[in-house]
Amino acid sequence: MNNRYEGIVGEETAVEYLQAKGYKILERNYANKVGEIDVVAQDHDYIVFVEVKRRLDDRYGRALEAVTPAKIAKIVRCAEWYLTAHRQYNADVRFDIVTVGSSGVEHVVNAFTRQDAGRRNHW
Repeated sequence: MNNRYEGIVGEETAVEYLQAKGYKILERNYANKVGEIDVVAQDHDYIVFVEVKRRLDDRYGRALEAVTPAKIAKIVRCAEWYLTAHRQYNADVRFDIVTVGSSGVEHVVNAFTRQDAGRRNHW
């Protein structure tokens, strides 16, 4: 299987998981000129920007480790564009990571904040 297919399967699994937890999916693969966000969802009063990672094994590191400081900075910039485009200037936001692997789904709620953009990973 190729990486693109694995990514699609991972995102679909993550979306099903989030919906089962009561999240409302607002966008999938939201893209603008600064980047892409896998899933934009609503969880109660929060707009949640979700990065999805799929790894079948840990041969190349854990899926969570693939979310680098550079990736975090890109996600945060992309989220800020989303919020501006949707006039959500004062929205409560959260950044989650969902990993999908052979052992199941792991959901890291509030995995990073806007202030973490450019910092070293803390996991």
